[in-house]
Amino acid sequence: AQLRTHMASIRTSAEGVRGATRAARGACDALGATARTELGEVAPLFSATLEQIVAKVKSSAAASQTVITRYRKEMAERKRLFNLVQELRGNIRVYCRVRPMMSDEHKAGEELAVEFPEEGELRVRNLKKQIKKWEFEQVFKPDATNEVVYKEVEGLITSVLDGYNVCIFAYGQTGSGKTHTMEGQEDNRGVNFRALQTLFELYEERSMDHDITVKCSLLEIYNESIRDMLVREQTQKLKVNAGEHGMFVPGLTMATVTSLEEVRRVMRTGYGNRTTFATNMNEHSSRSHCMLSVYVEMRNKISGNMSRGKLHLVDLAGSERLSKSGATGDRLKEAQNINKSLSALGDVIAARAQKNGHIPFRNSTLTFLLSDSLQGNSKTLMFVNLSPILSSADESFCSLNFAARVRTVELGKATKNVDASG
Repeated sequence: AQLRTHMASIRTSAEGVRGATRAARGACDALGATARTELGEVAPLFSATLEQIVAKVKSSAAASQTVITRYRKEMAERKRLFNLVQELRGNIRVYCRVRPMMSDEHKAGEELAVEFPEEGELRVRNLKKQIKKWEFEQVFKPDATNEVVYKEVEGLITSVLDGYNVCIFAYGQTGSGKTHTMEGQEDNRGVNFRALQTLFELYEERSMDHDITVKCSLLEIYNESIRDMLVREQTQKLKVNAGEHGMFVPGLTMATVTSLEEVRRVMRTGYGNRTTFATNMNEHSSRSHCMLSVYVEMRNKISGNMSRGKLHLVDLAGSERLSKSGATGDRLKEAQNINKSLSALGDVIAARAQKNGHIPFRNSTLTFLLSDSLQGNSKTLMFVNLSPILSSADESFCSLNFAARVRTVELGKATKNVDASG
């Protein structure tokens, strides 16, 4: 009897639980229905609000892009007008080129120190955490190829056959990419080879109407002495003289060339004789300033008018701190002479920038040889070459500050060298 009573009590309790469960389920269903109803009312409002937000974001983005586009357009126009003024003044043009980081620098954990905030600008930080920005006519990032670089130079090369004097030189610390820019390699030619290719393409085009003579020379300035790179053994001491058509070196070999292949043979001979040794800063450091010069005379077959153009392509030896280069003995003497001549170049640039009455061109063989390219009737362009790594940032600061001074030098508007009497 007690068992039956107990079982009945359990059944009664179970019925109560089932009833409570049904009531809870009903309440949940009602709550779900209410939630669905309210969500259905809110969803369109939420969707509309979201669409408004998206529309405003798109509008703001479009407005920002318009501002950015307008800013870049105005900057490009400002740069075009600035370059036009610089050309009218005859200012030395300055192009900056930053080389890529090398594999051994990656392995050594070197840090990058160079950024490119806008076109034509670069920003560099040094080990003292100083940050400075510079602006130049062109700034080539590490991924710029020799082909891209040359396209910005080609117009100057063309003007040589129009009777202008042109000088292009590369400046920078040892190992910054000057020789790569100017000479390049067999499969990746630099400015020098590409310039000569352009000259002889124009030579072919204009030879129908003109008698054209092209001569070239190749020299190096080593320890303040001039070496003729086109002879095996030099028997006389060469010096710079001023002549009717500018600075020249009496006794220097002048090779007459009629094709690009002839020029290449001359250049292979000459560059094979260039003085290079290893230092701590560069495994194959150029220990001399190297100048390839091309002289073009064109006589019009009909009028008889003669025009003379001159092209100097200069790969300067690298500036380097003696404490970092590890140079001793002969290498130390070379480094001292290199730095002395580059310092003399700096003095000339400073004097020209300040428009001093006396310009100390004769303080070094380099500056005396380049004097007609740095003071008068010449279109002159300088590459400032940089290493991108933080440990070289102090040298980069020096190079960039020098380049900024060079950019202020006014040579006067270049004129053609034309002799109407032939």
